[in-house]
Amino acid sequence: MKSYDAYLFDLDGTLVDTAPDLGGALNASLRNAGLPGITEAQARMWIGHGAKFSLTQALDHHNLNLDPAAVDALLDNFLNHYENHVAELSTLYAGVVDTLDALRQSGSKLAVVTNKPTRFTLPLLSELALDGYFQSVVCGDTAALPKPAPDPILLCLKQLGATASCSLMVGDSVTDVDAAKAAQLDVACYRDGYNHGIDVVTLKPTLVFDRMDEILPTSA
Repeated sequence: MKSYDAYLFDLDGTLVDTAPDLGGALNASLRNAGLPGITEAQARMWIGHGAKFSLTQALDHHNLNLDPAAVDALLDNFLNHYENHVAELSTLYAGVVDTLDALRQSGSKLAVVTNKPTRFTLPLLSELALDGYFQSVVCGDTAALPKPAPDPILLCLKQLGATASCSLMVGDSVTDVDAAKAAQLDVACYRDGYNHGIDVVTLKPTLVFDRMDEILPTSA
């Protein structure tokens, strides 16, 4: 890997395994409404396209056809429960802290670019003691459009004072790869993130990695 001036990280499925808390909140919402729950494995397959997508996937899985008001009530319950348990079971992936420490010590600019709403992102970063690493945090409700549009990445680069040609997007899914390519950034993709069963190699990122420290620059 070459060295970059700036590293932009996705959050869920890249820095943090949030599936236990997201799945737990979805399960609580369903069961509180007297509906069948889901497994954590199912939650992992449905994470990455927003809370409503995860909820509708769960309802479709159980062949439940609810009216819009009932779905909205479930969604509100889901989000409120998640907000109160945002970092209860979520954990950092292997190598994340060491990698962030090494990049910070090298003088690289660090940022988070996530589609997760601000109300969940900032508490999650704080609870996991990650908030001190990043000079910019762009959330799903920060830019005009979320990823896969390039808007969040371009906004982040502007905030960092960085150029696309000297920056790396680090993510886990087609959403991150498409956004990075649209913004003309190199992109590294975590093989075991929330990629909806897609082999990330087929997305043709700059790098596919199995452990975060593989993105660190290698000496000549």
